[in-house]
Amino acid sequence: MKFVLFYHSLVSDWNHGNAHFLRGVVAELQARGHQVEVYEPEDAWSVAQLVADHGEDAIAQWQARYPQLRSRRYPRDRFDVDEALDGADVALVHEWNEASLVADIGNRAPTSCRVFFHDTHHRSVSAPDDMARYDLRGYDGVLAFGEAVRQRYLDNAWCERAFTWHEAADPRVFHPLEKPDEPDGDLVWIGNWGDDEREAELREYLVEPVRELGLRARLHGVRYPAHALAMLREADIEYRGWLPNWRAPEVFARYTATVHVPRRPYARLLPGIPTIRVFEALASGIPLVSAPWDDVEHLFAPGRDFLVARDGAQMREHLRMLVADPSAASELAAHGLATVLARHTCAHRVDELLSIVSSLAASADTPDRSTSRSLSHA
Repeated sequence: MKFVLFYHSLVSDWNHGNAHFLRGVVAELQARGHQVEVYEPEDAWSVAQLVADHGEDAIAQWQARYPQLRSRRYPRDRFDVDEALDGADVALVHEWNEASLVADIGNRAPTSCRVFFHDTHHRSVSAPDDMARYDLRGYDGVLAFGEAVRQRYLDNAWCERAFTWHEAADPRVFHPLEKPDEPDGDLVWIGNWGDDEREAELREYLVEPVRELGLRARLHGVRYPAHALAMLREADIEYRGWLPNWRAPEVFARYTATVHVPRRPYARLLPGIPTIRVFEALASGIPLVSAPWDDVEHLFAPGRDFLVARDGAQMREHLRMLVADPSAASELAAHGLATVLARHTCAHRVDELLSIVSSLAASADTPDRSTSRSLSHA
């Protein structure tokens, strides 16, 4: 089959955490012999920020790491949607696209093409008015990265059909690497600051435990404001800025443990969504301790795949134990890795996608696609 994917960016993972999963899906589809074309705007914000910080060499490094992946970077003002969709059997449109393009793809896709809107963000609860701007009437369904998000689309009548399609790890890239005889430190955290969505949580579950335990800690991520950097310095946490996503496993291999600190909208409003960071860490074979999140979809076995800290005090207890007990740390990491490989790889998600496409193949309920539609259904 021919898959056409419209992403914000395949090239850049600067403040674009979904890049790992999107790249993994493309690689898996290609490995199965499908034709895959990826389109992204040539002025994509994430790419512009990456180049501004690290130069064009960062893009060259990405291409060297993923020689089989290509994206067609198009100018927004003269993008031929019909040409892009020509011969497509399936189109995936990531939520980080302009509303006008999302509507245009739904309106202009061939009748034989199954078109899906792919949502990997919390805006369905944090910015519902923004999501209501997307015209999805020409779409066969929404691929939501959690049941709670899927339900939001149905409850708000933003679409007629939605499927839960979690993110997952690409084990071609994320897998355990050989550990050095002596680790570089006790704790590493890879994550971006965001929009002040978890400042209090980062202080309670990361900064204060590191400071009080005297751990050797390192942090990678972008968009940290001055006051956040000052908070890290006060706890003696080494800040190293952006890390190419594919290099995360080599950094994980040099540290004893990592933590997961979900953003507030996920922890409080969208239960069951671990986000990509959990999959990355477990696939890389590093012991993980998570701040509270409710695994209502039973993706993992909390307590065996990773530890859960109900508060900062328990986070300190868990981290102290993992640093002091290598055997327990190894057992925890092995269990988490086994769960990912058994249930949560990009191959599993491609199986699910193909099953969804197959289930719709015989359906007579094909969206009516017309270029005369309004671009808003809010």
